[in-house]
Amino acid sequence: MLNGKRVLLIVTGGIAAYKTPELVRQLIKAGASVRCVMTKGAEQFVTPLTLSSVSGDKVYTDIFSLTDEHEMGHINLSREADVLLVAPATANTLAKMAHGIADDLATTLLLATDKPVLVAPAMNVRMWEHDATQDNVELLKARHVTMIGPDEGDMACGEWGEGRMSEPADIVASLGAFFDAHAPLKGRKAIVTSGPTVEPIDPVRFIANRSSGKQGHAIAEALRDMGADVTLVSGPVNLPAPSGVNLINIETARDMKAAVDAALPADIAVCAAAVADWRVDSEADQKLKKDNSKDNGGIPTLTMVENPDILAGLSQPGPNRPALVVGFAAETETVIEHARAKLAKKGCDWICANDVSPETGTFGGDANTVHLVSRTGIENWPNQSKRAVARQLAERIGNYFTDLNTSDQVEC
Repeated sequence: MLNGKRVLLIVTGGIAAYKTPELVRQLIKAGASVRCVMTKGAEQFVTPLTLSSVSGDKVYTDIFSLTDEHEMGHINLSREADVLLVAPATANTLAKMAHGIADDLATTLLLATDKPVLVAPAMNVRMWEHDATQDNVELLKARHVTMIGPDEGDMACGEWGEGRMSEPADIVASLGAFFDAHAPLKGRKAIVTSGPTVEPIDPVRFIANRSSGKQGHAIAEALRDMGADVTLVSGPVNLPAPSGVNLINIETARDMKAAVDAALPADIAVCAAAVADWRVDSEADQKLKKDNSKDNGGIPTLTMVENPDILAGLSQPGPNRPALVVGFAAETETVIEHARAKLAKKGCDWICANDVSPETGTFGGDANTVHLVSRTGIENWPNQSKRAVARQLAERIGNYFTDLNTSDQVEC
């Protein structure tokens, strides 16, 4: 239901906080990863150690912790999540959210985030029904904050009425329904290639490149988060397998082509892998020795042949051509010009051009500067994390298919 979703759970100071360990368990069972933030009030009802134990991650409580700011700044803490879930959300927290008050870590995160926010209110029925609370709720709804509950029932104070926090199972179901409703690529099949290819020379040596696979893996995760059914074909990388993605590990360019062909048909293909253009014509059965090449000063002569062009093959017209084919152009000079030429030569729809010169730190690094080149123009994206690049590309892909669906409906 929530495969691969990253939930930032903000726990505030209501009695319903005692339900949050069970909420964390059920979120994880549904496939989400959970990181918790607690207010000082929340610590009166459940301990950070408890939530850390059930989530398997550090619990954040203090905005003024220099260690936390070094490890995970409060801006990134919210932006690294797919969704912020406030449960329980007290009347005081709703009021702060509505009026932009940021006086602790929780409210600062809520003010700084650019991600969806869902809240599960929990308070006394009189507080819930008060005009001030209802005004704050309407203001938050107008800002696209999603309310989960509250439910009607017995209160901890002995009263009966609306104000109980929804049960953990209902919160998880609501979160799943939210993502289903905001998944423009649901029902679409995507193929993503990632990492380098390794082309053997002999049983010991090989030809490869410096690709880390970070960008390709991030794209696979971003498309998954948009609802796509993703097959990730990856060369050798030192990265964990993304959850909720069909991972196929390969080594050579020919292996990658075979895996991509087997994954067709698909709606989307994103070729982010750094595929070797050439391979040795005939791999040696044994390790090459200097003695075998005396006539050439001990240096063997390698005859190279061209590897299959996976991007060009996917871009060819035919029944198996994906509706959208996106290539990457890793360049060290005249980036835009080379990308335009590659777009025309390969026949794909978009090219993500990036400068991989050593001084950029792109290969193996965590950031990337991408220029999205299409037949209609160029979009120059800012330097940003590879995860942010992946999300921006996934959103552009989602918009492409949304526009495509709208166009089809109009034509009908």
